[in-house]
Amino acid sequence: MSNAIQKLMEPSSIAVIGASTDPKKTAGRPIAYLQKHHYKGKIYPVNPRVEEIAGLKCYPDISSLPEAPDVAIILVGTDKALDAVKALAALGTPAAIVLTSGYAEHGYEGLKKQEELIAAAGKMRILGPNTMGMVNITDDIPLSPSSALEMDEFPKGFVSVISQSGGILGSFLSRANACGLGLSKLVSTSNEADLGLADFIDYLIGDASTKVIVLYIESIRYPEAFRAAALRANQAGKPIVVYKVGKSEAGIKAAVSHTGALAGTDKMYDALFKQTGIIRAHQFADFLDIPVALASGRVLNGNRVAILTSTGGAGTLVADSLGEWGFTTPAPDEDTAGRLRKLQPGDQAVLDRNPIDVTLAGLQPDLLRGAIQALLDSATYDALILIMGSSSLAMPELMVGAVRDCMLTSDKPIIAYVSPHAPIAGALMNKLGVPTFSQPESCSVALSSMLHTSKLKCRKRHDGVLAKLPADLDITTLHGALNEHQAKNLFSAFGIPGVRETVVAANKPNLDTIQSFGEKVVVKILSHEITHKTEVGGVALNVLRTEIGSQINTMVAEVKSKSGTLIEEFLVQEMVSGAVEIMVGMHRDPLGVAILVGMGGVTAELFEDNTIRFISPGKALCNAEVLEMLQELKTWPLLNGYRGRPPCDVDALVKAIVQFSELVAVLGDRLLECEINPVFVFSAGHGVKAADGIAVFS
Repeated sequence: MSNAIQKLMEPSSIAVIGASTDPKKTAGRPIAYLQKHHYKGKIYPVNPRVEEIAGLKCYPDISSLPEAPDVAIILVGTDKALDAVKALAALGTPAAIVLTSGYAEHGYEGLKKQEELIAAAGKMRILGPNTMGMVNITDDIPLSPSSALEMDEFPKGFVSVISQSGGILGSFLSRANACGLGLSKLVSTSNEADLGLADFIDYLIGDASTKVIVLYIESIRYPEAFRAAALRANQAGKPIVVYKVGKSEAGIKAAVSHTGALAGTDKMYDALFKQTGIIRAHQFADFLDIPVALASGRVLNGNRVAILTSTGGAGTLVADSLGEWGFTTPAPDEDTAGRLRKLQPGDQAVLDRNPIDVTLAGLQPDLLRGAIQALLDSATYDALILIMGSSSLAMPELMVGAVRDCMLTSDKPIIAYVSPHAPIAGALMNKLGVPTFSQPESCSVALSSMLHTSKLKCRKRHDGVLAKLPADLDITTLHGALNEHQAKNLFSAFGIPGVRETVVAANKPNLDTIQSFGEKVVVKILSHEITHKTEVGGVALNVLRTEIGSQINTMVAEVKSKSGTLIEEFLVQEMVSGAVEIMVGMHRDPLGVAILVGMGGVTAELFEDNTIRFISPGKALCNAEVLEMLQELKTWPLLNGYRGRPPCDVDALVKAIVQFSELVAVLGDRLLECEINPVFVFSAGHGVKAADGIAVFS
């Protein structure tokens, strides 16, 4: 970990450049908040117009400071900020927080100022500019002017937040305080001219006070560094929760391949998060609820849930939501049901079915404790949901007391749903370590994130395999868009077999080479320009060998009328049937290069059954990772022997996809687009064949 980042997050001395004597102004708040929250280090205000601020000696300029501070927070305008950064760097300050705006967020001129700022910093690290700073709650170090710091006491805990939006930090801090969630560190990275998401993820991996890392992301500026840091966090057992804004697909330009149309921007983020083990919060409410659940530290090992409720309707709401998320709510086993019935003789309570309803029995502390203990002890359940009804308004500590006595006897997850609006009861439960929610659906989201985290610990990491260029392939000859025949020759060079085919001239087709293809064949136009051949009438199936010539004449006329292109060559292929059609493609994105696998054929974009994996530079996918991709498809059963059909040659398909990813890795930036669609997958032992494909080079 960088010593400068350590100094930034845990400074023993702080200089405030441009400090104001008015604690209500933005420039006056940092010192006011440092004092309010009892910062124990040294504070050096810098302001040439006054001699003292808040009882502290004020220095006229940076060169007058008695020492190089561990961190400086800069509150002056853009021109003065540049001078301040130069002076601090000359003094030997490890890190500076530049709150000043007017940089890259303002366009080209601002970007030039930002580049000048970073150049002036030299070895000094910069947080910002245009940032709201950071708050080290663990050590009572608020370095931010956010008004959210007006609270008298920080909610200390084990959740840390890194946000590209400064305002979100204040929102998260205030919401966490209201619900009783304890926090550790909060950082606003904003423009990320220097320090970014990956730097602070790495810091938090080594931070003993952080168990859960929360990210608010607008875009990932340095994807390789981010990916590496996220994987390190995963290995360290520190789950990452992300809320990514900007899900709209507006403005995405479809490329010539199906892959380009299927791999939209937000899908690429989804793929990156999935591949690195990150949990994505799809609703802003989940952005807080998921960390609340994970901060409990409890591990969910299965999907069987017990629901203990004092209000029947709320129990049904939770059970319905759990079912939609793939959880089950089995009835108590015989031993557990017996223990529950002994707690309340008679029929006042419904204690032998799930949800376990104590509404009619009344909320007796002994009954609650006994029921909670019985359900936690039961081998039938992996988790327990407690539903707090209207009594949580009048007696907010009732459930808290009952569950407190049982928590130490079991390590199973316990979460709660407060049916009425009872924030006091919810905050009390959260402080006890029981994640508590105000929406029934949040219980399902919480348990799903906990199950996701536990599965990650068992998941094997795939690092890819080093890609190699075939010895007999001269890549210097590859330029522009290859026609289909050329593309399949390229695939063949990497070991991916294609269907039997021959190229014929449109005006005088020589058909001597197709005698072994069978009575019926496929006829296609051969063109560098037209990639979606079916859309212009450029593909004909089940053509009799005796009618190939007339079919070619018909297609020449039709393609000319629809596209304006005169076709001079055609491709005649063997007719294949009885195979499953799969597509494999590559997509180049600001986040990296990815391989897409999915249902193939002309309906690929209609059904959108696909999965995506990023590859590291120079590395191909490995067999195990490709098999995982195939098993994620809805159409996997078709490959695995659906309803009595013989299983397909999955081993051959896996090998072909690995070889395709090797092709992509080896050809690097020169390869702009590449796709095989479809790959025909035959029954086990009979291999695969590439039936169509494209490859476009720079």
